[in-house]
Amino acid sequence: MRLDKFLKVSRLIKRRTLAKEVADKGRIAINGQVAKASSNVKVGDELEIRFGQKTVTVKIDMLQESSRKEEAASMYTVLKEEKVAREEL
Repeated sequence: MRLDKFLKVSRLIKRRTLAKEVADKGRIAINGQVAKASSNVKVGDELEIRFGQKTVTVKIDMLQESSRKEEAASMYTVLKEEKVAREEL
């Protein structure tokens, strides 16, 4: 599944166009490698997402083509969530 689609379906980022923008700015890494919006993700991958004033690291537990709001959070496990200092932005 494409990275931008996973982010939208899992509701980590609400819109696919926003997910694409964040990825194109180099703010998303898959298993430590900077990723593009078109990068493929699979179960077990770790995503590090920097947006707003925080960095979130999640592990992909499940892939689905679509999901209801209640099911979206079960697609991933949050491993780490950190606030980013202003100077790092």
